[in-house]
Amino acid sequence: MGESIETPTYSFVIPIYNEISGLDELHTRVTALLEKLDAPAEVVLVDDGSSDGSYEKMIELHKTDSRFKVLHLSRNFGHQIAVTAGLDNTAGDAVIIMDADLQDPPELVIEMAEKWRAGYEVVFAVRKRREGEGIFKKITAAMFYKLMRKLAQIDIPLNTGDFRLVDRAVVDAICAMPESSRFLRGMFAWAGFKQIGVEFDRPERFAGETKYPLRKMLRLAADGILSFSSLPLKWVLYLGVFVASISFIYGLIAIIIRVGPFSAQPGWASLVVLITFLGGVQLIALGIIGQYLGRVFDEVRHRPLYLVSKSHGIDETVRKHIGK
Repeated sequence: MGESIETPTYSFVIPIYNEISGLDELHTRVTALLEKLDAPAEVVLVDDGSSDGSYEKMIELHKTDSRFKVLHLSRNFGHQIAVTAGLDNTAGDAVIIMDADLQDPPELVIEMAEKWRAGYEVVFAVRKRREGEGIFKKITAAMFYKLMRKLAQIDIPLNTGDFRLVDRAVVDAICAMPESSRFLRGMFAWAGFKQIGVEFDRPERFAGETKYPLRKMLRLAADGILSFSSLPLKWVLYLGVFVASISFIYGLIAIIIRVGPFSAQPGWASLVVLITFLGGVQLIALGIIGQYLGRVFDEVRHRPLYLVSKSHGIDETVRKHIGK
């Protein structure tokens, strides 16, 4: 069994949701990485409500090597919240966020650590190629990043995910942000500090299935846009002005036709089209406004972001959200 480390220099945060088929390989590669690092490290495995035996496997890994610590959330809270839970419960001077499917190659952390030692406070991984992904996924991912750069009021690097090394000062700043709709890569970009990217070729998932189907990807995109941009509200305003102008012009034309020497065939088609168009615009506007109001409602309730059911190896002085 690995010796317990009281003050690790590096902390790994790895959210896990039904990854039983890849945990042994993850353990092998991360353990090999720990031996190459220039300072002690801990690995915080965050079980996000797994139901395939992943949690029990993580307990085995902890018993084998105490550097691997386990945080068991009370249910599935989602990837971004699970990462936040891990950040809250780390002790290292540098924190590495990576996924369990090994599409974030652990070996890249060596280069990230060198950049951190050189003075950079955020070292994010930039995907040069995305192996094993269909054309639809690649196109939609590219569209998302370009859209975020245009809409967001912050500069989010293209082709980056959550895989990154972050200095303790940045981690503390992110953990102090209380919002419940979390888009971490946007939050790190907003926080600023000295940042640099490291390029890599993203491999295929080692085992299992993606935990980010189209529905969750759309939800993440919505969180990113609505959390870091007010442009949708401005678009609603502009659309309202445009529709009001068109309606005013249409009304003038109708008056001219009515009082002038023109003939027009009476009918309902134009009236129905106009009413349905206006109704659709109103519903779109209300929907966008409702999304923002819903997020305001989530924030004012002040519920905790997550609840921890059990933990193994987490220092009591570090642990923040047990039973809250």
